[in-house]
Amino acid sequence: MPQTPRIGIVGGSGLYDMAELTDREERTVTTPFGDPSAPYVLATLRGRRVAFLARHGRGHRLLPTELNFRANIFGFKLLGVEWILSASAVGSLREDYKPLDIVIPTQFFDRTRGRISTFFGDGLVAHVAFAHPVCTLLGGIAADAGQRAGATVHRSGTYVCMEGPQFSTVAESNFYRASGFDIIGMTNLQEAKLAREAEICYATIALVTDYDCWHPDHDSVTVEMIVANLLQNAQTAQQIIANAVERLPIERTCECGRALATAIITRPEAIPAATRERLRPLIAKYIS
Repeated sequence: MPQTPRIGIVGGSGLYDMAELTDREERTVTTPFGDPSAPYVLATLRGRRVAFLARHGRGHRLLPTELNFRANIFGFKLLGVEWILSASAVGSLREDYKPLDIVIPTQFFDRTRGRISTFFGDGLVAHVAFAHPVCTLLGGIAADAGQRAGATVHRSGTYVCMEGPQFSTVAESNFYRASGFDIIGMTNLQEAKLAREAEICYATIALVTDYDCWHPDHDSVTVEMIVANLLQNAQTAQQIIANAVERLPIERTCECGRALATAIITRPEAIPAATRERLRPLIAKYIS
């Protein structure tokens, strides 16, 4: 019987595949929220069964604003995933977080506009605690894995999630720096919110590609600059993920796996049947 892929990997800009993946099987998953970005690649990595998803689709076809975050995370849930390692390109808002460094963010700040970032609604209300948006246990494993790979790793930081697809203005970049944010990207906040609602442990491996436009030497961020650094960092990123996967899965002593236990406020008899059925993979252990 095929082994359940308990570990999910989201490959961001520049990380569309992993050379170490063996025994590959493509799996197309249908969700109540539409189609994920691409078929999942179920494979073996360091002896563990994993599910890999290219966040932006094959050939990087999807803008950050076009991503179906709900389908991507719900698809992982349907596959049986309990841990998600998400790789993401980011700009640095700090002099000491240098291009090619790795950051494991511990906080997020939302600067997006109108993105759907919850599975709930349509007659079922849940308010999930999100004070600490990254799984501390998984984030620590990712940071340790980065150090084992020889990378310069920063074990904390605040990721400000902007709308995009344009890069920041200088005024915006300086505002984010003055606000105390550390790195900037366009995708990971919604993933983190939805993973928490799905009771999946989540951590971001943020790959610094540039200093954003606040820095006098980087006042015009270009795709060419970012891609060059991404390609240089790709092997390190793959090594970090593989090192982390080696330590997983382990016992989930964090609160992520119980995030909905006290979050659902709607009385069971008031939940519409269609909503109850759609969200069954999330709520079945709390609402029969």
